[in-house]
Amino acid sequence: MGFLGEDYLLESKSSKNLYAEIENLPILDPHNHADIREIVENRPWRDLWEVEGATDHYVWELMRRCGIREELITGPAANREKWTALASVFPRFIGNPTYEWVHLDLKRRFGIEEYISNDTADLIWEKILGDLQTPDFRPRSILEAMKVEVMCTTDDPTFSLPYHEKARSDKMSPRILPTWRPDKALNIESGTWKREIDRLAEEADRDISDLDDLLLTLEETHRYFDDLGCVASDHGLTQPFSAECTRAEIQPIFQKALRGEALSEEEVRRFKAFLVVFFAELNAERDWVMQLHIGPVRDYRDSLFTRLGPDSGGDISTNHVDFVNGLRYLLNRFDGRLRLVLYCVDPTHLPTLATIVRAFPDTALGAPWWFNDSPVGMEIQLKYTASVDLLWNHAGMVTDSRKLISFGSRTEMFRRTLCNVVGGMVENGQIPFAPGLDLVRHLAYGRAFELFFSRHSRPVGKS
Repeated sequence: MGFLGEDYLLESKSSKNLYAEIENLPILDPHNHADIREIVENRPWRDLWEVEGATDHYVWELMRRCGIREELITGPAANREKWTALASVFPRFIGNPTYEWVHLDLKRRFGIEEYISNDTADLIWEKILGDLQTPDFRPRSILEAMKVEVMCTTDDPTFSLPYHEKARSDKMSPRILPTWRPDKALNIESGTWKREIDRLAEEADRDISDLDDLLLTLEETHRYFDDLGCVASDHGLTQPFSAECTRAEIQPIFQKALRGEALSEEEVRRFKAFLVVFFAELNAERDWVMQLHIGPVRDYRDSLFTRLGPDSGGDISTNHVDFVNGLRYLLNRFDGRLRLVLYCVDPTHLPTLATIVRAFPDTALGAPWWFNDSPVGMEIQLKYTASVDLLWNHAGMVTDSRKLISFGSRTEMFRRTLCNVVGGMVENGQIPFAPGLDLVRHLAYGRAFELFFSRHSRPVGKS
């Protein structure tokens, strides 16, 4: 078979034949955390650490697990030192998808056949350093080589997205769309919430002194994103909670928070429930998909958050999430009016979500997320979804990536796992080959188009 060879993750003849039919399909990525400025400016990357490690908290977490000092991860050390530190412990990553992703990046994009280790660190660094100075290895060229057709970044509500405006006016390829993510306005319990509301007010050139001001401002940002081609909102929730709440009930809570007074847990829950329903109404009006990323406990390691802030690798999963009661009001209120995609970070919630989406036809199960986006997590989710719901209705793949180089690797891992699961059904006599091929083509490309892009007049891949 060979390391990351033609048969990587493909265990049967049927799986290999299926993958041969879809491996070269373009990538539609409805959710990622790419830096659009990096793409629009299209400057060359300086070195391999900038490509592979500078923005990847998956890499950071595993380096910490191996005892690497923080100065060699997010600290002031030179990038070559950081790469050398990563390479020195990389063999310990075996079994974790990061081991495969990074090797796939180097093999598929740069033709590197060496395994990453302390012995090969310098050789790999020098080989890639030369490539990075050529036009073929700049951000847009890399995206083109990976056949990325459309990608949706994740963006805080604002009235100024200059790089998205430039990408649109220049008819840039790939087509890059913003995604409206209003978490900072939603998280009223956060110590930075008031500062974020003040920033939003400054952007809007409006005094946000009551709830109506906030709602109007958020609605205007929603319209601005729509003008830039936005097709989805995204929301990160530790606990889902939705209920019928009136503006009159929520106004005093909003005023208390503006004054800096402490809120009760119930007040926080009701404020969030009100806003989530408000967001859903906006999405229904503009026919956007509403994505809910539910479950992570963020910034769990206090010392890491204090030193580095959010998104630094200190988040965990928990199974103490009440999807059933938390989503019931939202799902029923918008039944038939809104398309939702539900992502869970803890795999023990899969049975609940699979039956929820089975009950609500306009709701889909999102790609295996975060701690689950591995061949193991993908296989479990795909097989379970097929047996309980309809695998055809699965939302398909998103990269969820903060680094461009891994778009192809993450997509390849998903497509190969998908073909292995469906190919196994063919080999077991559960399905004929032809319908299996229709299914993998659909989930590799067609489903993302159908769910996120088909209802909009602008054709995919064009501005």
